[in-house]
Amino acid sequence: MSATLERRSVQSGPVQIRPASPIATINGAWRPPAIETGVVDIVETPPQIRAPHTLESRPVPNSDFKPAGRILAIDDDTRLLQNFTLALESDGYSVETADNLADGLRLAATRPFHVCLLDHNIGYDSGLEALPRLRELAPLMRVVMVTANAAIDDAVKAIALGASDYLVKPCSPEQLRISVARQVDTRRILDRLDTFEREAQTGTPELTSKNKTMQAAIDMALQVARTDANLLLLGESGTGKGVIAKAVHRASPRAAGALVTVNCPSLSAELMESELFGHSKGSFTGAVQNTVGRVTHADGGTIFLDEVGDFPLALQPKLLRFIQDKEYERVGDPVTRKADARIVAATNRDLETMVKEGQFRLDLLYRLNVISITLPPLRERPEDLEDMANGFVRRYAADYGLPARRLSSAALSQLRAYAWPGNVRELQNMMERAVILGRNEEIGPDLLALSASARNDAQPGMAISLDELERMHIERVLASSDSLDAAARTLGIDASTLYRKRKLFGL
Repeated sequence: MSATLERRSVQSGPVQIRPASPIATINGAWRPPAIETGVVDIVETPPQIRAPHTLESRPVPNSDFKPAGRILAIDDDTRLLQNFTLALESDGYSVETADNLADGLRLAATRPFHVCLLDHNIGYDSGLEALPRLRELAPLMRVVMVTANAAIDDAVKAIALGASDYLVKPCSPEQLRISVARQVDTRRILDRLDTFEREAQTGTPELTSKNKTMQAAIDMALQVARTDANLLLLGESGTGKGVIAKAVHRASPRAAGALVTVNCPSLSAELMESELFGHSKGSFTGAVQNTVGRVTHADGGTIFLDEVGDFPLALQPKLLRFIQDKEYERVGDPVTRKADARIVAATNRDLETMVKEGQFRLDLLYRLNVISITLPPLRERPEDLEDMANGFVRRYAADYGLPARRLSSAALSQLRAYAWPGNVRELQNMMERAVILGRNEEIGPDLLALSASARNDAQPGMAISLDELERMHIERVLASSDSLDAAARTLGIDASTLYRKRKLFGL
């Protein structure tokens, strides 16, 4: 029997039947019409087909593919489950099915889903009676009741018990897509609202601290932000210098302008000048057109010179001139131009030592170092560890459309015992990985990619210097990595920093 798509309004009085609204698409993805209060979707149904109890799981075949949403379907009609799966997987959803209530509840309790399609009667079990238990196991999951009975009273009861929608099976693919797309979108909106509320209460994880040294650094940065003074941020790789730079820009009178980042280690001396100041057509091989530089893009805003200790020595006089006079010339063009950009610089190197060794200009250091702020490493901020880790967990769960997660007490204990050579960046990457790979609400120690060396060497009572600890950690990561780039990612630092540290430690 072909099913016709209709919509009925759940309200007192006669049932109103009217054509369904057309489906809108954005970038090829299903987008439902605006949600109407009290409206549920229903279509005709033939008798159900019963089948032996089985559990079917259909993971997305490509592990790199991010599904449009994760759907759980619980129904004892296995043919209908197959139809649901085919229709939804063709739209990019990941679908798992259970043909009995016990397996369905187990899946809901152990795996994250955006939407559950729940049969009204599952064998001898009542899906309607199980609805409160399902909501308890997965409070964020949206539930759509599916039934062979089009009774309005049942629809009203299901909605009252926490269902978000009510369908009569077998649904047409079009009707199923409308309902599921609506619920996935609603779930993601609610996730984002929850994240915004949390951030409004607690702030960005990297910018909240119980540590006196870190809080003083944050307060000073926000105070300096109100001025146009140049700012130099000091600290180990991964301590949050880039985050502070963004916060300074956003809190400054220049917030309406651009924040332009220049990653100094990634550019050679030849490329740096062209990248920073621009070039004219024909000024060098490959210069096929006039190109403006980063300073032009930053006019009225802020330039963030990340790892300024790696800025080419030969170009430092030109950078100094720009900082002093706001003047520059493009490569191959004698015309002097101006750009009004505030300078925020950051480095993990000792610039004073570099000056003594002839690797950095003293006058440039003076210009950059109008105000300097040193950020403490994460190992010196143990009181911040739990709040920051949970903040990252909340952020990535919302970003990836996953249910709320929390760290177990055992996981937190391991985090506290770790040395954190990669600092906040390493913690952030670790929490993102744990959120993505986790299948339960609780994140356990098994999901923490802790380096054995840093974990073991962090035990109390070890008479070992921080430099030696860092050397041992880098040595072991290098030994277990396929490439230098992979080792740098594991360490939470860039490749140029790893190169310098290898040279420093003789690795």
